[in-house]
Amino acid sequence: MDTNQWLVVGLGNPGPDYASNRHNVGQMVLAELADRARAPFKSHKTNSMVAEGRTGLEGPRLILAKPNSFMNLSGGPVAALLRFYKIEPERLIVVHDELDIPFDRLKIKKGGGAGGHNGVRDIISAIGTGDFVRVRVGVGRPPGRQASADFVLRDFGSAERAVLPNILTDAADAVESIARDGLTAAQLRFHTVAE
Repeated sequence: MDTNQWLVVGLGNPGPDYASNRHNVGQMVLAELADRARAPFKSHKTNSMVAEGRTGLEGPRLILAKPNSFMNLSGGPVAALLRFYKIEPERLIVVHDELDIPFDRLKIKKGGGAGGHNGVRDIISAIGTGDFVRVRVGVGRPPGRQASADFVLRDFGSAERAVLPNILTDAADAVESIARDGLTAAQLRFHTVAE
């Protein structure tokens, strides 16, 4: 077993109707990571799509996973992936959208509650701990009185789409930095850039 490995889960909803939604930004980041590693996603028995690669030639091994379940039921596949790969929760990185962070920013944290995010809540419930790393990709608050649920299930606007590739690159860089350099170094690097 490779002891220098991380499970990286990108949250989202399955299927082409949701692929470009704000709620699926976690899975967009995983697509960027898989492209970098030249690792195709394949169907896995944990009800997930999985790609495996390294951060550089000798870097940590990343197991990239996109649950096939809907966002609010992400916990079952994540728990199954941790068991299958024999990975402890402290080596789990969950990439997800975050309403409380402005669009084009990201924050990294370890532990804590779900912060109102139902996908994260289901993972905490399924694995019995919140002691894992989260890369929280800001999508901002909905305009006016639009409901948050409607907002995250809409595609990014045209102005946002122009900037989105940069955000996906930054978030993928953050995941690689966490695995390679450690949580504190990644936070120092990416939280400073975001200010």
